[in-house]
Amino acid sequence: MSASDLKNGGDELEDAVPVAKVWPEVERAECLARGAALKWASCVFCRPEHLERLSQYRKRESQRTSSIHTRLKSMVQSYLEGVGWGLQQLREARVELREVSHTLKKAGLESSRNAEGVKSLERLREVFVSHRQLLAAVSNLPRLYSVRSMVLETERLVESRRLLEAHARLMDLEHWQDDILWQLHGAAGMAGSALSAEDQELVAKYFSGVGQLVDALGKELWAVVSSALALAQQNPTPFVSAVRIVEREEALDRALLEERGGPRGTSRPLPPGRPRCWRACFFQVLEEAVSARFRSVSYLHTRGPGLAGHLSALQHGIMADLATVRHLLEHCVPPRYRLTGAYLKASHRCLHAHLAQVSSWDLESGEIFAVLNWVLHIYNSPDMMGHPALVTEMEKVELGPLISTEGLEQLQNKYVQSVRKSVSEWMHKALQVELQDWQRDQEPDTDHEGFYQTSLPTIITQMLEENARVARMIGESLRDQTIQMGLYEMENLLNRFREALVEFGKEHRRDLSNNKNKFYFHYLLASISNCIILKKSTESLQKQQSSRSAGQFSRTPPNPLAALDRAVRRACCLVMDQLLLDLQPFLPGLLTRSWLVQGDPTPKLCRVLERHLEMHGRVRPPCRQRLQEEAQWLTVVEYVRALMQKRLVCRSAEERRQLAQQMVQDDQQFREILHGLEGEGSVPEVNPLSLLPVLADFIRLKDPGMLTLEVSGLAAKYPDISEEHVSVLLDIRGDVSRDMRGAVLDLLEQSAPPLPAGYRPIFTDILVPPPTMAFCLPTTKCA
Repeated sequence: MSASDLKNGGDELEDAVPVAKVWPEVERAECLARGAALKWASCVFCRPEHLERLSQYRKRESQRTSSIHTRLKSMVQSYLEGVGWGLQQLREARVELREVSHTLKKAGLESSRNAEGVKSLERLREVFVSHRQLLAAVSNLPRLYSVRSMVLETERLVESRRLLEAHARLMDLEHWQDDILWQLHGAAGMAGSALSAEDQELVAKYFSGVGQLVDALGKELWAVVSSALALAQQNPTPFVSAVRIVEREEALDRALLEERGGPRGTSRPLPPGRPRCWRACFFQVLEEAVSARFRSVSYLHTRGPGLAGHLSALQHGIMADLATVRHLLEHCVPPRYRLTGAYLKASHRCLHAHLAQVSSWDLESGEIFAVLNWVLHIYNSPDMMGHPALVTEMEKVELGPLISTEGLEQLQNKYVQSVRKSVSEWMHKALQVELQDWQRDQEPDTDHEGFYQTSLPTIITQMLEENARVARMIGESLRDQTIQMGLYEMENLLNRFREALVEFGKEHRRDLSNNKNKFYFHYLLASISNCIILKKSTESLQKQQSSRSAGQFSRTPPNPLAALDRAVRRACCLVMDQLLLDLQPFLPGLLTRSWLVQGDPTPKLCRVLERHLEMHGRVRPPCRQRLQEEAQWLTVVEYVRALMQKRLVCRSAEERRQLAQQMVQDDQQFREILHGLEGEGSVPEVNPLSLLPVLADFIRLKDPGMLTLEVSGLAAKYPDISEEHVSVLLDIRGDVSRDMRGAVLDLLEQSAPPLPAGYRPIFTDILVPPPTMAFCLPTTKCA
């Protein structure tokens, strides 16, 4: 940009100063524009070679300026045209206002001249109003004189229940009253004033008997409607008359409301007490008559067994009333009344309120069952609301549930809690009876298969099955809740039963010398059989539960089967303790010198074992097999434990042969006693009887050099055998050198295999007694 251009820009700004004095905002805008232009020019023309494009920028800016001027001129022109049109409208409005003002002045002058003429007619209007009042009085005199007699006659008709005639008289009286009020209202209107309160009070006082007649007639009318069910079977005429009167009143209400809604100046005001809405009152009285049957119910008369009878009486009463309504009353009313549907709604609402009151009582389980069964099954059955004759009417009305979903859930919870209390009490009593049976001086009872049992499982099973069956009559949900509750109580009972078994065992051991519980062992076996029966009952109950009920209970689900297993284990342990107690007197004689020569204790042990196994046959399978397995295991363990006592140490190969031969003979005797166990198909994975021949072969081995191989086989078959056990076996042989002993024990330590899955240890239960130290004199060396 050249200096001349800047000078020209400055001259233009000076020319704009006079405008800025008129418009101060222009000065600020010019300064801002100039500053922006200078800033833009300093950026664009920052180098001399940029001045070559000055002509291009000047041309572009001049075009932009001319475009802006053109738009401004068109905008100003449009504004000027709008202002001109507005001025024209204002001129036209001023002319019209002048004309209207002139016309109003003329009308005011005419009105003032006519007012003088109206004053001369006031006297004529007063005479006309007086004449009209006198004419009305003369025309109404006969009616006025007969009002008293009409009121008395109507009262007599009402008292004698001649309702149609009484209502006709009453309509005449009301018509007269309405006419007089209308005439007085019209006269007051002609006089230019409203009907005075004094005139209204005078008419109301003169016709005061009419209002009393309306009340008396309504009272009789509603008495007839409330007793419609009884009248329908004797004489339905009064009910028909009541319905006709109700329809007349409804027609009058509609007519008077239509007259009141007529053109202004011709509408008549509503008479006093209108509209009466007697049709709505008719249905209200009908509902009150239905509810009166439920309000008379006493709390005491419906408790216990009486509640089911009360509900049955309600069913028969409602159905009898519905039959009367359908066959008799329905024909006495217009079809639009739909009297059957109205009675259904009324009885349903009353039943809803009545059952809510009954549900709030402190009900027992039998009473709750009666309510639930009546609500869920009887009420909607074909014997009641599901009757074929009522199906069409029931489809037209929406009755809703008799008891809400929340109310049903509360009732079901109350039922379950009540049944639980009863079940808990019965289980406690049954357990007490069971404990008393254990003290009896006779054997337990047996079933048809010869198994021991007592009354406990029968009582428990029948009680739980019966509760589940009864709850199923209400619904699957209640059945599942009842079964769940029964399983909880079963688990609690079994825990107490197990504790009772423990205490029973302790008491028997305390009184062992007195031989107080002669049949202790028998009742232990009966307890095991009882647990088997209870297990089958529990599994049957669990199968009855629906699959979707598993996640419906927030509590931890019951586990009675685990409690059963614990109780059976405890009873089996007590049975094995008794077996060990009976074997104990003969165990010290095993594996001694006398035993080696005579073999005396083994036959006695076999007789004890045989007697126990015979008693185990009184136990239901599979616990019978379990007891036999445990008896076999206990016998072998005690036999090997006696061997580990080192009561007999061989001094020669002949004694080792005799010891091994006697052990094999004992094994044969044990096998003869336990011969039936393998035939029952429950042989354990490791047969403990097979241990005795293995130990006998170990002792019989003639070549001590083969002991390492023998010990390897023994450890492979019985991986729980320890160095102490092998060391005792080596001591019993009596021919093992110190080096051989060390080699055998080192081999056992190096090749100790882990216990396989499912293997039941046998040597773990056999403790090796600690070696006894020989007494040594302090002055000599120990051998």
